[in-house]
Amino acid sequence: MPPVGGQAVLEGVMMQNGDRIAVAVRRGKDGTIVVQDLAARRHLKRLGEIPFIRGLFRLYDMLSLGLRAIDLSAKLAFPEEEQMGKGGTFLTFALAIVVAVGGFIVLPLYLTNSITSLRTGNSVLFNLVEGLIRIVFFLVYLIAISRMKEIRRVFQYHGAEHKTVHAFEANGELTVENAKKYSPLHPRCGTAFLMIVLVIAILVFSVAGNPVLWLKILSRLLLLPVVAGISYEALRFSGGNSNQLWVRILSKPGLWMQRLTTAEPSDDMIEVAIASLERVTRPPEPASAVEPS
Repeated sequence: MPPVGGQAVLEGVMMQNGDRIAVAVRRGKDGTIVVQDLAARRHLKRLGEIPFIRGLFRLYDMLSLGLRAIDLSAKLAFPEEEQMGKGGTFLTFALAIVVAVGGFIVLPLYLTNSITSLRTGNSVLFNLVEGLIRIVFFLVYLIAISRMKEIRRVFQYHGAEHKTVHAFEANGELTVENAKKYSPLHPRCGTAFLMIVLVIAILVFSVAGNPVLWLKILSRLLLLPVVAGISYEALRFSGGNSNQLWVRILSKPGLWMQRLTTAEPSDDMIEVAIASLERVTRPPEPASAVEPS
């Protein structure tokens, strides 16, 4: 049975159990919890089962699903407000990708390349400095957005998602009081995956050597699928062997980073996460909305 997981969305939580996906939000107008199924879309499923190759396909599925879940959550939580069309959503997503590549790949590379001793020196040292700059940039970015009120609420729902999944994986009762006992941090979190990506990138990019700047930029872009594939396998391994002491030690940086992307949720946020998880782990129910307790 595939592991249960999800993500925080606007005023709610998306949960996934295999091909069963549901988005639950607390509607702003009347406070009801609205739950709606979301269709799974997996492309080239057989290729997505091959180790090291599946990471790239899984990453695409995660990004596509996440985008659709956020779009659905906005419609459910704020039905009276004008929603962004598919074209606008795609352009926003594409712009975010361009900014991420520019800010977290090209800019750290350019700054490192501007240091003469590194530009003509050892490729391992060059990539180590470049990787450290990239990590610092990412941490500063997370700290900055965590101070935004709207993002803070998303991070609280992120914590609610993790607490609820922990309760489910412990075969505990899916109640607010039981879920509150668990940590808002989880080893399979996407934040942990990003931390693994940042570390693996240092090792993989070193293979490209220390050529001129434009070749360095090209090599980073071409090697991104390799980084994603290796990072996904590392995340799967750590999630399945979290009982091993050495795995827990190596997973610590990813868990520490989650302290920036999760926050203690309120009880009503945990209620929303439970509603979403129950939808994908129990037989489908005809009702699409439940009143908050």
